[in-house]
Amino acid sequence: MDPILLDFPFTGRCTVQNSPANRVPSHGTHLFATTYAIDFVAVDARGRSAPPSWRAALHTEAPGVFTGFGAPVLAPVSGTVTAVHDGEADHEARRSPLALAAYALTQRERVRQGPAGIAGNHVVLAAGSGPGAVFVLLAHLRRGSTAVAVGDTVQPGTPLGECGNSGNSTEPHVHVQACDSMDWERARGLPLAFRHPQTVAPWLPRNRDVIEAG
Repeated sequence: MDPILLDFPFTGRCTVQNSPANRVPSHGTHLFATTYAIDFVAVDARGRSAPPSWRAALHTEAPGVFTGFGAPVLAPVSGTVTAVHDGEADHEARRSPLALAAYALTQRERVRQGPAGIAGNHVVLAAGSGPGAVFVLLAHLRRGSTAVAVGDTVQPGTPLGECGNSGNSTEPHVHVQACDSMDWERARGLPLAFRHPQTVAPWLPRNRDVIEAG
């Protein structure tokens, strides 16, 4: 099938991680319809998600030191809000190999918690209706930042919330995926692509690509 065409869900500069242009499944699993998911990490003019520090090498870091934390997350498609989840904590960020290794040991517990444990605070949009509807999930939002309610109609660029570090996230970023259902145990991930101001054709960025949006 043709990829689901989306706008970028952010403004400013982001780098790409876990892109399906590099591998499928992009996040190493088909679980929770993440097959074609992609992550956008806000970076500064030097390409850094946060300034260097001793904690980055040895310990965890407060999410607020990261460039993307609190940045607006925007609707990438027209649709209706079909799910909003808020209230999950924004936990400490991890760039240190030691901190990342310890975090990996807790992965199974987050999976047991279901969508809230993996996606954290999130919004789901339904593009279309009926059997052909596509559901677009934006995950890891900042606690208390969700700006829409179930039933709201949105357009591309409508603020949905703010970038956070909730759920299965090692540093603040925006996770985007498209799927055919909100039955997360059975849903299928769907391919996606993005509109780019410098090209007419739908575009799927690769890992480490830097994007200027807005």
